Amino acid sequence: MFDRLQQMEDRYVDLGEQMALPEVQNDREAMHKASKAHRDLEATVEKFREYKQVTKGVEDAKAMLAENDADLAAMAQEELTELAPRLETIEAELKIMLLPKDPNDEKNVILEIRAGTGGDEASLFVAEVFKMYLRFAEQHRWKVEILSESESSVGGLKEVIALIEGERVYSQMKFESGVHRVQRVPATETQGRVHTSAITVAVLPEAEEVDVKVEQKDLRIDTFCSSGPGGQSVNTTYSAIRITHIPTNTVVSCQDEKSQIKNREKAMRVLRSRLYEVEMQKQHDALAKERKQQVGTGDRSEKIRTYNFPQNRLTDHRIGLTLHQLDLIMQGRLQSIVDALIADDQAQKLKADSAQAA
Repeated sequence: MFDRLQQMEDRYVDLGEQMALPEVQNDREAMHKASKAHRDLEATVEKFREYKQVTKGVEDAKAMLAENDADLAAMAQEELTELAPRLETIEAELKIMLLPKDPNDEKNVILEIRAGTGGDEASLFVAEVFKMYLRFAEQHRWKVEILSESESSVGGLKEVIALIEGERVYSQMKFESGVHRVQRVPATETQGRVHTSAITVAVLPEAEEVDVKVEQKDLRIDTFCSSGPGGQSVNTTYSAIRITHIPTNTVVSCQDEKSQIKNREKAMRVLRSRLYEVEMQKQHDALAKERKQQVGTGDRSEKIRTYNFPQNRLTDHRIGLTLHQLDLIMQGRLQSIVDALIADDQAQKLKADSAQAA
C-alpha cells in the first residue's frame, strides 16, 4: 500500500512541475489534463504526507522512551498515547482513499421518479420526493433542469425526469435508486386509516457521446403535438419528440420545450443515459458473477426505504438505518443518510478486498 502511495506522491510532484512549464501553460488541453490529474491526487497525497509526519512523531517518541530520563519518558508516553490512535485513523482513511474509484462519481445525473402502487397518493408522493431532491440539490449548489413531467389529476406527478448538474452529483445520488415506500393517512381518507403507496426512483449517470455510441440507423424519431401545459402554440405544433432505440426497444419522449430541436436534444440525453445504465449493469453483473458475490444489485424492484409519516420515521432497509426526523428529511436534509450509505459501501468494498487478499 505504501509503495503505491509513494508512487502517487511522486506523480503529484511531477504534475506540479509540469504545470509550471510555459509550454504546458500555453497548451489549454495539456494544462486541463495535468491540473485535473493533480487535483485528483491531492487529497490522497496530503493524507499520506500527514501519515508520514505522524509516523515520524511516533518513532521520535519511542526513541525518547529509550532515554534514561523520567521527564522525557513521561512526555514521550503522553505523545504516543495521542499519536497512536491518530495513526490508526489515518491508515484506515488511506485504505478507503485507495479503493477503486467509481468512474461515474464525477458525472451529472438523470433523475427519474415515477408513481407506482397507490394511485393518486403515489403521484402526490412523487411530487414531494422531487421537491426533497430539489432542496438537497440547492444545498450542494447543483443546477436542476426538468426534462419531462406528467401531472396527475390531484396536483401530483405521475412521472418526472430531470437533469442534475454539478460537482460529483452521481457520487451523492447513486444510492437513491430503488422503490421508496410511503405510509400515511391520505387527505381523502375519512376514517384516518394509514395507506401504503410506492414510487420508483432511478438515478442514471449522464452519458456523454463518448460513453455511448448511438447509431442514427438504430433510431426511430416521431413527432407529435404536445399535450402538456404551454398554451395553444404548443398544442398546435408538432414540437414533441419520441425517440425509439430499435435494438433495445428503449423509448424516450420529451415535450416540455416549444422547440422541436430542444426537445430532441433533451430526449437524446435521457436515451444515452438509459443505454449507458444498461451497459453498466451488464458489466456489474459479470463482475459479480466472477467474484461469486454481489453486494447490492441496485435493482429497482428492491424496496430500499420507507417513509412513515404518522411516526415521523424514515427507515433505509439496506443498512438498517432508522431516523425519527422525517419532517427534516423531506426538507432536503438527506446528507446523514447519504453519508451512511457511502460509509457502508466503502466498508463492503474493504471487506471484499480483504477477502480477495486472503
